[in-house]
Amino acid sequence: MNHPLSEMMSASMSKIREMVDVNTVIGNPIVTEGGVTIIPVTKVSIGYGGGGSDFATKNYPANRDNAFGGGAGAGVTITPVAFLIVRGENVRMLPVAEPASTSVDRLIEQLPDLIDKAQSFFESRKAEKADFAE
Repeated sequence: MNHPLSEMMSASMSKIREMVDVNTVIGNPIVTEGGVTIIPVTKVSIGYGGGGSDFATKNYPANRDNAFGGGAGAGVTITPVAFLIVRGENVRMLPVAEPASTSVDRLIEQLPDLIDKAQSFFESRKAEKADFAE
């Protein structure tokens, strides 16, 4: 026979599992008409607690079924973190964050875009030189 506290905690955890699954953290992909796929990414935080006590009664242990009191509770917070943007073979992460408060933070945020633009520029220059050489 399971103790009522064990049964209560198992029931609470199964309800949490129903609410939060892998699709909560990595969301279902959204495909646009232009062929771009957007995948939401979230952070899930769970707080859980439970407790109980057995109480002595006049007819203890014969009337043990009514000698328990307890409770359990849980809280779930789901926070958007980023979106994965898939365009062809390129994948980019677009973070969901507060705007940069300093110039250095802003520069760090822009660094991936600057690298991509520089790479595209050098590839186009290389292609132009190859076309010119022919």
